[in-house]
Amino acid sequence: MDCKQIEQLLEKYWQCETSLGEEQQLRHFFVSEEVPPHLLTYKELFVYQYAEKEVGLGDEFDQRMIDLIESPVVEAKHITLRSRLMPLLKAAAVVVFVAMIGNVVQYSVQSGRASDYDYDSYVDTYDTPEAAYQQVSSALLMLSEGINKSKDKELMDSLQLNSIERITE
Repeated sequence: MDCKQIEQLLEKYWQCETSLGEEQQLRHFFVSEEVPPHLLTYKELFVYQYAEKEVGLGDEFDQRMIDLIESPVVEAKHITLRSRLMPLLKAAAVVVFVAMIGNVVQYSVQSGRASDYDYDSYVDTYDTPEAAYQQVSSALLMLSEGINKSKDKELMDSLQLNSIERITE
């Protein structure tokens, strides 16, 4: 091919007016023939386009895509009746435990009242709110005194243990 014709094709190429056939001629010129020194700057562009046209994805690409697309097989889990009812049984055990604690507290409060008061006044309903308030406040006072006594007892026990440990050391 003539150098003048290549220069004209290059000018058309840079103005985006070339056809596919003319672009093919440019590629063949820069790949196959000896290129004049003033056109060597364009050689890399056309050689790169020609080389990249030949590059493919490869054989392992298809297999990798198939592996990514295929979903793993999920096996069914066998659930027994016991495992299905376990949350319900746990909830029932919590309810029974809370009810038992409530009964123990109620019994301890009632046993403390029974010793201080007669049974008839305890069972009767209150005529005035003040009487009910007095009964409730006295029960709470007795409960708080019991808690304070137990805390004091714990404190004394810990102090005794500390003093015994110091003595033994």
